[in-house]
Amino acid sequence: MHVVSCGSGDPILFIHGMPTSSRLWSGVIKRLCGQYTCFAVDLPGLGKTPSMGYGPDYLRRLAEQMDALRIENGIEKWHVVGHDAGAAVAVHYAHYFQEHVHHLALLSPSVFPELRPFYLIEPLRKPILGEVLAPLIQAIFWRIAMHRALDGEEGCDDIVEDFHEPFSGLAGPWHFMRAMRWGKPAELLADVPAFLPQLLMPTLIFHGSKDAAIPEAFARRASSLIPNASMVTLDSGHFIPLHQPEFVASRLAGFFCNHPARTTRWVSHSAPAGLHLSHPQHSTGLPPATL
Repeated sequence: MHVVSCGSGDPILFIHGMPTSSRLWSGVIKRLCGQYTCFAVDLPGLGKTPSMGYGPDYLRRLAEQMDALRIENGIEKWHVVGHDAGAAVAVHYAHYFQEHVHHLALLSPSVFPELRPFYLIEPLRKPILGEVLAPLIQAIFWRIAMHRALDGEEGCDDIVEDFHEPFSGLAGPWHFMRAMRWGKPAELLADVPAFLPQLLMPTLIFHGSKDAAIPEAFARRASSLIPNASMVTLDSGHFIPLHQPEFVASRLAGFFCNHPARTTRWVSHSAPAGLHLSHPQHSTGLPPATL
């Protein structure tokens, strides 16, 4: 699993959604790395991380990979932040490894089994139809939908190209199709409503008032089920870390400081087997994510 790492101070794990990459967080990380050590992973099949087979235990296996990163870097507790599908990974990590999570932050949380994939993605998830339509849907999604979602963002073309990179080339449309066949929300997320009340760490939930991908009801439901949760609504579309990086960074820093991570131990780090460390170059902007 590819990992971007920079900064110093208490550690934060950033988990992006689909179909983005660790670059989603670069604007936020740029503003936090003076106070925190920031880790941003590329999920399987996205960014620079190879694909991983789906199955009923997919989210648990991802959580175990996140914890392997924690162990290899000598971290006792860290803050965990997830966007979109990354929020689903984050709550599963917090469920399985609650003792190692100091604060939890969820942006556009795609965490409930009633989740409906983005309408352009739905045909890709159907056998035969997806294989036939993959080239057309890929073109529409990346050239139109993502650009519209990131309209006005600085470096929009560059960001879209970065997210699209794993799906470039002649076989790219079918790689994209397979990535979007990540599983059925009704099955993968079935246990989430039951275990959210068991997450006792302080939790902050962000919802964009212009988010066309994830309903506000998801954010409100999550904030009502997690005992120590609060919710903030901001003027943003779905890609909150790109639309409002300064606001997100400021709110996260204030949130973390309200409950100092006194038990967190940080040591100089190295990449575990299968993990690759690099450093973010600059902040960016992006398109619509679909779980």
